[in-house]
Amino acid sequence: MTTRSLLVPEGLDGERVDVALSRALGLSRTAAAQIAEDGGVEQDGAPLGKSDRVLAGSRLDVVLPEPARPLEIVPEPVAGMSIIHEDEAIIVVDKPVGVAAHAAAGWSGPTVIGGLAAAGHTIATSGAAERQGIVSRLDVGTSGVMVVAKGEHAYSVLKRAFKERTVSKTYHALVQGLPDPVVGTIDAPIGRNPRRDGLYAVRSDGKEAVTHYQVLEAFRSASLLEVDLETGRTHQIRVHMSATKHPCCGDLPYHADPVLAARLGLERQWLHAVRLGFEHPESGEYVEFESPYPDDLQHALDVLEADQG
Repeated sequence: MTTRSLLVPEGLDGERVDVALSRALGLSRTAAAQIAEDGGVEQDGAPLGKSDRVLAGSRLDVVLPEPARPLEIVPEPVAGMSIIHEDEAIIVVDKPVGVAAHAAAGWSGPTVIGGLAAAGHTIATSGAAERQGIVSRLDVGTSGVMVVAKGEHAYSVLKRAFKERTVSKTYHALVQGLPDPVVGTIDAPIGRNPRRDGLYAVRSDGKEAVTHYQVLEAFRSASLLEVDLETGRTHQIRVHMSATKHPCCGDLPYHADPVLAARLGLERQWLHAVRLGFEHPESGEYVEFESPYPDDLQHALDVLEADQG
């Protein structure tokens, strides 16, 4: 156990303990609340519960639990995951829904890295042990194309390319209603949602996030968009579309209509990484890879098209 002490800044005056610790120490609200419930938070020597309020200028003493043991890669075959392309430097994967890019605390399901390891693929050893070779990620509930580095040089080059925004990342999203304008850019910073653990929101103090979109097809109750990301924040498309009152169909955590989701047969957000383009880390040649819609997303489109008739 370690103890952290800090003075409450004016910006956190009056906030709940779990919210204040989340913002000040970068913890999830769930983790912060658990620390308080375990008696690990004191304000000027007095114990606080998770819903008590902090006061500006007071001293908080927080007992932090020992860090969790490092996560490891567990080789496990992944049903439905296919290899789009493989060479000496990279593996391009078509990731199915319900699969994480790599192991993470609280996730016990299949991973891209575990699936590749089970299939005997060798990947880069750079990065944390559980996410070796991963240069970018897709949400568990988002399907589509992603690239994994096989060698250390490829890992370094691709990580830099994603950081410098030279990678072309194109998604298709089925959103509720019809965005206005039909071609536009959403430039709104994104940060953790202080009220809903694990979700994100547009926040003035968030990180820069820029999303470009255009309507490909308009249906009676939804629109199919092509989306190009200038940045790559967690849940970026989902947050931006929800903030504009056009959430991805089926995306219930971000306020999608459950009735429409049921009618379309969706059990996750309609969001798919259709295309990924970048300069090959070894040859320097521009390469581009695509992924077709999986069956559940295509079914939703079929339902909408039938309604048009």
